[in-house]
Amino acid sequence: MEMNTPMGPNALDVDAQGIVGKPLDRVDGRLKVTGGARYAYEVEQGPTTAYGFVVEASIGKGRIASIDSRAAERASGVILVLTYRNAPEQGVGNHHEAHPVLTGPEVSYYGQPVAFVVAETFEQARAAAYLVRVDYDRSPGKYALRDGLDQARAPQGEGAPPPDSAVGDFASAFAAAPVRLDVTYTTPLQSHAMMEPHATLAMWEGDSLILHTSNQMLNQGRNAVARTLKIPVETVRLVSPFVGGGFGAKLWVNADAILAAIAARQIKRPVKTALTRQQVFQVTTHRSDTIQRIRLGADRDGKILAIGHDVFSGNLASEQNYEGAALQTRTLYAGANRLTRHRLAPLDIPVASSMRAPGEATGLLALECAMDELAEKLDLDPIELRIRNEPTEDPEKHIPYSSRHLIPCFQEGARHFGWDRRNPKPGQVRDGRWLVGIGLAGATRGNGLQLSKANVRLGSDGIATVRMAMTDIGTGTYTILTQIAAEMLGLPPERILVELGDTNFPQASGSGGSVGAASAGSALFEACDTLRAKLAKIAGMDPNAARFAGGRVEAAGQSKSLASLVGADGIDADGEIRPGDTAREFSQQAYGAHFAEVGVDMDTGEVRLRRMLGVFAAGRILNEKTARSQAIGGMIFGIGAALEEAMILDPRFGYFVNHDLAEYHVPVHADAPDVNAIFLPELDNKSNPLKSKGVGELGICGAGASIANAIYNACGARVRDYPITLDKILFALPSQA
Repeated sequence: MEMNTPMGPNALDVDAQGIVGKPLDRVDGRLKVTGGARYAYEVEQGPTTAYGFVVEASIGKGRIASIDSRAAERASGVILVLTYRNAPEQGVGNHHEAHPVLTGPEVSYYGQPVAFVVAETFEQARAAAYLVRVDYDRSPGKYALRDGLDQARAPQGEGAPPPDSAVGDFASAFAAAPVRLDVTYTTPLQSHAMMEPHATLAMWEGDSLILHTSNQMLNQGRNAVARTLKIPVETVRLVSPFVGGGFGAKLWVNADAILAAIAARQIKRPVKTALTRQQVFQVTTHRSDTIQRIRLGADRDGKILAIGHDVFSGNLASEQNYEGAALQTRTLYAGANRLTRHRLAPLDIPVASSMRAPGEATGLLALECAMDELAEKLDLDPIELRIRNEPTEDPEKHIPYSSRHLIPCFQEGARHFGWDRRNPKPGQVRDGRWLVGIGLAGATRGNGLQLSKANVRLGSDGIATVRMAMTDIGTGTYTILTQIAAEMLGLPPERILVELGDTNFPQASGSGGSVGAASAGSALFEACDTLRAKLAKIAGMDPNAARFAGGRVEAAGQSKSLASLVGADGIDADGEIRPGDTAREFSQQAYGAHFAEVGVDMDTGEVRLRRMLGVFAAGRILNEKTARSQAIGGMIFGIGAALEEAMILDPRFGYFVNHDLAEYHVPVHADAPDVNAIFLPELDNKSNPLKSKGVGELGICGAGASIANAIYNACGARVRDYPITLDKILFALPSQA
């Protein structure tokens, strides 16, 4: 179906068993804890499998002057050394469309693959990789974002939101506003740091390619592989039933998949490769750093008269993907005069692409702190400021919201967290040597729907099998889909078998942009609804009156077991969902509010999070346990963004210095002692048949800003350069500390 009109009451609302929404344990949990879940690198293909290792460029920009692979080729166990001299011609496109490798002597960024060594064992391939001698002619490059600002331009990517927006007369309204704020915030380069590094096992069966690869969006990846290798898309199969985390790093096909595929075809053997943790930082994608200027103009009662948000981010000159950090500013708060602009600086560093909550994660770090600063200028409570600027419609699109419960999230969070006990004057609350403060921030994340299809088959054994090319990247997709099928068909969850992660199955959205559960789940809802109608018809019942529960269908006093209706061959049905008019006619976002309490050591400036609460409104919650896990995971991401995470760039060479998990710091247990998330009851009948909204990225949005605001409340240090490390606080600590 196409989502053209709001959904009325359906099988999840009427006569439901209550399976959807319950905190069902992960159905794939036992496989994972016992090692039964096979990730890409763990797939075995027999003793003929060879192993590949990537050789990276050791300069930031230039060209290969000479490459000598003879010593590597003579090394023990080596089968093949791929370079641009013996790699095949490949299709081109931006990073989203294709991923050509070893296409010529030009070096565009540090870490770019310049050779691929294939040997009988991984250890032999790695050892031989260090024998490949490459000499370079270096060229000057631009690596740091500030170095590229003079060439920054409005990005021109197709299908992306327009980089600029303007409503009213921002400049005049801002100049005339009685209260004005003009501040600049910066956020750093970040790496996804997911648990599983990128890995692929490639094999050819005649002219057909099978890739067991760690990828979040298989149908998109399939198209990119086919375009890159210049082969028909129907000859490409991607398999990825389990993905060990992605956060956006595995949205697109990376060098591991293409190199393994090329090598496997040349040596006519399966080839397996995995990037090392250090290689992940340079060879794959990252989140761009940003420079954000926010201007807020308000009257003395706190009504926003002008709101402006300018964002600079960077990427390779060949790319148009930008960090949309001002996108949420277009819709979050009211204001008659508005201006948002994004500018993209061409840089000579690896591709910048999506990382968990691209845009909002970085944009709210600035916007929600600026709102805190404006509230202080106005001597207003930060929640009251937001109440006074609550819009009645989308302030730029001038269309209604599908549902919006931002203010109730703030109010409920304030009650739970004890916001009324906050002292608005910084530096007034102490606990021994710690200065204690609390802060808040709003959360919002766009809610989308993407084309997805599903097939469900009910066998004579009473087991329903679900198939789709969806992925589970640790978010609980297997469990959510199990619950939807069980609810719709009136079967216990243990009678549902969900098979995912294979492009031989019906096309699905994949896991990205917080659209997975809504899109794949809605396709499955439609498939099950069609199957219900078929079963009711076989039973001689009115499909509209039939009730499914306990493995039976009942209507008008009749009751029949489902297994008795399907026959020896079983019966199946297909479902499909695609976005429609509701995506254009309603502004769709999920919302939330973050509250944080921190302690700041009065002598050293060390920050310790003491407690944190997120309150979210995200439509129907499909699984109370997995949703809470996703929200808390996002909030912990926000802790890292506020206090720890930053890739350090050597601006001389375009080299990420801290390219491992020893020096790229992410939160650990001690950094998150008391983090909790709760959800407000909500149904959004304009979003999808499930009436749900995306949760996976909502938790990170605004989380870091609540910590930054708490730090200011604790000690009076307003740090606008993330992450907020103690060296930035120390010099700003008030003398009375």
